[in-house]
Amino acid sequence: MLMAGMILLPVTARAARLGSGAEQAGLDALVRKWANEQGFRGLVALGRKGHATASSAQGFANVEMRLPFDLDVPMAIASISKRITAVAVMRLVERGQLALDTPIARYLPAYRKDIGAQVTLRHLLSNSSGIPNQFGAVVRARPELFGKDMPAGEAVSLFASGDLVFAPGTRFDYALTNWILVLAILETVSGARFPDLVRNLVTAPLRLGATRLEQLGDSMSYRTLDPPTVWASPTADYLAAGGGFCGTGRDLMRFAHRVYGTSFLTADSRHALTTIEVASDHYALGGRVREVTIAGKAVRCAWDTGNRAGYRSVLGHRLDGKGTVVVLNNTGYSQKTMDEVAEAALRLQAG
Repeated sequence: MLMAGMILLPVTARAARLGSGAEQAGLDALVRKWANEQGFRGLVALGRKGHATASSAQGFANVEMRLPFDLDVPMAIASISKRITAVAVMRLVERGQLALDTPIARYLPAYRKDIGAQVTLRHLLSNSSGIPNQFGAVVRARPELFGKDMPAGEAVSLFASGDLVFAPGTRFDYALTNWILVLAILETVSGARFPDLVRNLVTAPLRLGATRLEQLGDSMSYRTLDPPTVWASPTADYLAAGGGFCGTGRDLMRFAHRVYGTSFLTADSRHALTTIEVASDHYALGGRVREVTIAGKAVRCAWDTGNRAGYRSVLGHRLDGKGTVVVLNNTGYSQKTMDEVAEAALRLQAG
C-alpha cells in the first residue's frame, strides 16, 4: 500500500475516458477525488450488457514507460481467476463429466481415501473443504520449491494432503490448496492441460482474447512509486486455478455479462455460481455474492476481488443485469478501499 506522505508521480485520466455524459463526468469526478484524497492509482470502469459505458483512470500501468491505464491493458486479476475456474467446472458439470456433490475420491483415485470420501467439489469451490494449506510450511522447509512448476498431482501430494482441520462444509478457509485440487481434478477428468481446458471451455467461446495465464505485456505492479519499485510475484502452474490469470477491463466486463446474464451457462449453473455456500463470508462458488445499497435499495451483486503483489482488482456485477463495475490497481491499494471505490462507482449508474 502507498505510504502516507509519499511523493507521487504526475497522474493522468486521459487514456480511459469513453464519453462526455453524466455518468462519465461523475466517474471522472469520483476517480479524481479518490486519487487526491486516498492516493488511488488505477482504472475504474462501468458497463452494461458486457460493454463499457464510462471509464476513468489515474496513474500508469507502467511508470517507466508512462503507459496509461486503459480498458485494454492486461493486469493480473489474481483471485478473480477462481470465478473463471468455477465457470470451467460448471461447463463440465453441464456435460455430465463432473458433479458438485460427488466425493473427490471419484476423480482423484490416488488421493487420500479418508479425505477424498468426505470432500466434494462444492466444498473446494466454496473454500470450505477443511483441507489445510500446507504450502507455506513446505516452502519454508524447502525454499527451492517456491515458484517451481510441477505436475498437479505432485503439488497435491506436497501441499494439499494434510489431515482435515474441520469437517467439510462447516467453516470457511481461504486456502489455495482447494484450488490446487480443483486444477488436478479438471486435468484428470478432461485429459487436457488446465490452460487449454479454460481456453476451450471459457475464454475462447466468451471471446476473452486478453484473458490468459501470466501474459501481462508491459503492465507492472509496484511496491513504491517514488522511486518506482517493481513488485514481482511469479506464480507456479499448479496455482493457476486460484490466481494465475491476467485480463483487461474490457474482458472482465464481457465475462460478467455473458456468465450471469446470458444462456452461456444453464440456469442451474448460474444459480449454483450465485448461491451463497458460506454465509459468514458471503461466499458462493469461486467468489462472493453480496448486497450493495444503490438508490436506497439492497442490490445483489456477484463480487469478485483479486490481490497479488501490487495488483488489486474488483469485478462487481449487478445480478439484476443493470450494471457492472471493474476496478484495477497496481500499487498495492487497500482491498477494502478498492471495494469502496467500486461501490461508489456502481451507484453512479442510473436505473
